[in-house]
Amino acid sequence: MTIPIKPSDRLFVLTGAGISAESGLPTFRASDGLWAGHRVEDICTPEALKRDPWLVWDFYSRRRADNANAQPNPAHVALAELEAQLPGRYFLCTQNVDDLHERAGSRNLIHMHGELAKARCELECGRPPIDDRIVYANLDEVGRCSCGGRLRPHIVFFGEVPLEMPRIEREIAESTLMIVIGTSGNVYPAAGFVHWARQSGAQTVYVGPEPPLNASAFTRIVEGKAGEVLPGLFEVQS
Repeated sequence: MTIPIKPSDRLFVLTGAGISAESGLPTFRASDGLWAGHRVEDICTPEALKRDPWLVWDFYSRRRADNANAQPNPAHVALAELEAQLPGRYFLCTQNVDDLHERAGSRNLIHMHGELAKARCELECGRPPIDDRIVYANLDEVGRCSCGGRLRPHIVFFGEVPLEMPRIEREIAESTLMIVIGTSGNVYPAAGFVHWARQSGAQTVYVGPEPPLNASAFTRIVEGKAGEVLPGLFEVQS
C-alpha cells in the first residue's frame, strides 16, 4: 500500500540514525551504552571538549573518515526524488551529522545536531561555521578561528540546544503530513516532533525495522528497512 500525498499537503520528514546505519555508519548509542568504543560522556559533551580536546577531535576525525567512505542508500535517494516532486512543500530535518542526504540530492534540509563536515569556534564568538573535512592526525593540526579560539567540531553536544529549532517548529506547524524514519523515539526534542505534528492535525507515519518508543503517537507504522520500504512508498497526486 502506498501513502498518498495530496496537492494540498506539506510534508515534514525527520530522519535518524537508522537511515545512515543502512549505509554502514554506526548508530550513536549501542546497546552497551558505547559509541565506537567510547563513553558518550567522554566525546560528546562540552566538558569532554575542555578536558581532552584531542580525544574529541580524534573521535570526530575518525567519523569524518567513515562518512567519506559511506555512500547514500536507496532511502536517501528516494527522499531526494520526493523533494523534487514537491517544490515548496517539502522539508527535511535530520538528526544525523553525515552528508548522505546532500550527496543523494536533498537540498531543503537542516541538520539539527550539526554537521561532521564543518567546524566552529570553541569560544562561541558568533562567527559562522566553516567547511572542514580534514581528518586530523593531532591537535596541533586543528585550525583556529579568526578570533584566536581553537576550532571545535560543528556538532551539538549533549547539554547543548539543537540547531534551528524556531524554523523546525514553524515547519512542523505548517505540515499536514510527517514522515519519521529510523529514529528510536527516545531522544528529545526530536522524539516530541510527532506530538507537535499531531497537535497541528497532521497525519504521522513511522518507517523503520521496528516500532519506536513513541509508536503510539503515529497514525501509521510501516515496518521494514528504509532502503527497501521508501522507494515506491509515496504516491504524489496531481
